[in-house]
Amino acid sequence: MTYYAGLDVSLEETAICVVDDAGRIVKEVRAASEPDALVEALQALKLPLERVGLEACSLTAWLHDGLCQAGLRAICIETRQANATMKTMPNKTDRNDARALAQIMRTGWFRQVHVKSRQCRLWRSLLVARRTVLNEMRTIENVVRAILREAGLKVGTPSRAAFAACPWPGRGSPLRVPPRPALQAVGPGPLRPRPPRRSFF
Repeated sequence: MTYYAGLDVSLEETAICVVDDAGRIVKEVRAASEPDALVEALQALKLPLERVGLEACSLTAWLHDGLCQAGLRAICIETRQANATMKTMPNKTDRNDARALAQIMRTGWFRQVHVKSRQCRLWRSLLVARRTVLNEMRTIENVVRAILREAGLKVGTPSRAAFAACPWPGRGSPLRVPPRPALQAVGPGPLRPRPPRRSFF
């Protein structure tokens, strides 16, 4: 007899449901949402698991890697398809969601989602972080420009490097920013963190 497991993953805890090939519930347990904890809980059942299904979420890739390394056949399924099946359950709970995922694994009515490699996910995270920092730097520059324009100070359109290196009001700016004591703190404050960021990215 073969068995199928469904994992409903939340941030702190995961609901696990195991059914047999006839759809009968064999075991229901809970474990921490950690790869080692899930592997330990599944192996403690001592059942030949044909498929272990979990819904795509922010923790899926991390948990999927840990389950596969332990020799379990972990399958990540599409969220929209899983939600369509879970809507048939009478109540929306972690326990019922795990039951629905287990039945999906048993019937095979799912579309498997490709889980990218760890290296690929690392590069993607670095690119997202770099893009976020650059966007924030651009936002800070635009805010400073807008504040200076409201005071009648026209900074112009210097390059990003020239804008960061610009001596601000009261310090002999080459960008023709006249000294205004009220604006002494506008430029240096927001732009002080910029040089290390630029050198890093």
